[in-house]
Amino acid sequence: MAKVLSLPVPQHCIPKKHIVGSPISALSCERQMQIILSWASHRESRTVCVANVHMLMEAHSNPSFATVLERADLVTPDGMPLVWMLRLLGASGQDRVAGMDVLYSLCQQAPKYGVSVYFLGSHQAILDRMKRRLDREYPELEIAGMEPLPFRPLTPEEDEELVDRIEKSGAGIVFLSLGCPKQETWIEAHRDRINAVSIGVGGVFPVYAGLHRHAPLWVRESGFEWLYRLIQEPRRLWRRYAVTIPPFLFLAGKQLALHYGRQVWNRVRSHFQARDQFREDELRARRIGRLLLEAGLISPEQVKAVLEAQSREHPELRFGEILSQRGWLKQETVDFFAEELPTLSEMPTQSPIGYYLKSAALLDDRQIDEILAAQQHVGLRFGEVAVLMGWVKQETIDLLLRFTHNETSFSPVMYLKSS
Repeated sequence: MAKVLSLPVPQHCIPKKHIVGSPISALSCERQMQIILSWASHRESRTVCVANVHMLMEAHSNPSFATVLERADLVTPDGMPLVWMLRLLGASGQDRVAGMDVLYSLCQQAPKYGVSVYFLGSHQAILDRMKRRLDREYPELEIAGMEPLPFRPLTPEEDEELVDRIEKSGAGIVFLSLGCPKQETWIEAHRDRINAVSIGVGGVFPVYAGLHRHAPLWVRESGFEWLYRLIQEPRRLWRRYAVTIPPFLFLAGKQLALHYGRQVWNRVRSHFQARDQFREDELRARRIGRLLLEAGLISPEQVKAVLEAQSREHPELRFGEILSQRGWLKQETVDFFAEELPTLSEMPTQSPIGYYLKSAALLDDRQIDEILAAQQHVGLRFGEVAVLMGWVKQETIDLLLRFTHNETSFSPVMYLKSS
């Protein structure tokens, strides 16, 4: 029983990198084949472009063709220059996904998933030679159809009949060999009319048929396949390479220079941001230390010890965090003096001083109750009683009064409301 791959992968989930303006799918060859087979097994209407330098330069000079690549569901990196660019742009493990590799892989795996294949384009003699080799190498492959296409545009009636033949064949994959950009334009024009994955493979048909020799692996991996092909077809290819390779090298070099220049700038900016943050943290630490020192909550020796610990042992910790870790102050106390106290003078309404002492974790509810009870007998202000009882220092009360301008005694009603 044929397998059906799980849920098809949406196009927007496929990672891409733009090379000289065109999107290239940044996935391994194996993963891209899995995606194609998933689409094919569900007979989804999808488009796949097998991109090389020539295709990208065609898109660069032709906005309408650039739109075709933008809309394609997959744009595989055929040429090694594209693979190298992807690696330099961050896709470090990228491998080549060439047209011949696509043909081999899909013809081998399609039978496992009940996917039949349609071959469209080229010449009948080439298709006949391909059929003999396919039958020999992939005996289980179901060939849904093979037919050439005329060089002239098809009439609307002919085109409709062709679409009908492909649809009735049940093919999940359509390999198209018309050359770039004709085949990609044809595929885009038939999007959503053919329920199959349409793949433009360019000159793969003649190579597979044995009319042209396939470059050895070391030539393909070294990036000199263009030279190998030029030697075989000099009259057809020399002009194409002359007008595509030099401008591609220029545009690719410009893109890499901007890419790495941006990375260097981001590192420099991050360095200065980190330095500014360090200075801001240092100033903040000194401000908090000065407030706590003025409030009588820590000693000059403790301030010095914390600053030394920050510079030598714990640069990642803040001033108050070290105070709290060493048990010299509660974290709530540090937070109050760092965040709340500096803003009290700007508040339109202010609470009694007892509320702030509780917020700073300098008094608890029991102590507040005792101070309130004592106030009934001694006629002193809340802060004065707290100092007499030895729970709060006079320097702490003076500092709070300076920020709050609060000269009133503690009100039990206000305390209850604030709580």
